[in-house]
Amino acid sequence: MNAMTPEFELPDSMALRPLRRPAISDGEFRAAMAGLASSVHVVTARRGDERVGRTATSVISLSNQPPTILVSIDIVSRLADIIARTGGFSIALLSNEQAAIADAFAGKLDAPDRFSLGHWGNWPSGQPQLHGAVTALDCEVIGAMETGTHVLYAGAIIEAETHTARAPLIWHQRQYGSVGSIG
Repeated sequence: MNAMTPEFELPDSMALRPLRRPAISDGEFRAAMAGLASSVHVVTARRGDERVGRTATSVISLSNQPPTILVSIDIVSRLADIIARTGGFSIALLSNEQAAIADAFAGKLDAPDRFSLGHWGNWPSGQPQLHGAVTALDCEVIGAMETGTHVLYAGAIIEAETHTARAPLIWHQRQYGSVGSIG
């Protein structure tokens, strides 16, 4: 066994057990999560001529071997469907100058009009690529897990573009903000 292989059997999925006690209300959950400062992303996917996307803050770095990111998408959304059908998606970590794009993909613009904001191209895979972001990633789905209302997609990063001079857009207490350079 090498250093990359665990010494235990890995399950194919993670079964979520029923709660033993009542969960907090939706309002309490939203209030609690408002205190969590998160970078703002746009997750997009393409199938044929159809491009879809949503603003997301539930994005985390998962692993560096292979380089993988985890994103949570509403399971009944068109985006989740297209990701499942194509096996790929792209993510743009928005810069502090891209709040209008975040709002558009959060639903303030109708789905067909969202890609009218910003400068869009395509990755070699065909997935949408937002130019001007802090970081843009093209991902291939290597795993997925249903969590009730959402699906977690693990995406291996197959292309990346990063601009370290740009500051990320942050979502905290139900409003946008930014961070300066650290150091």
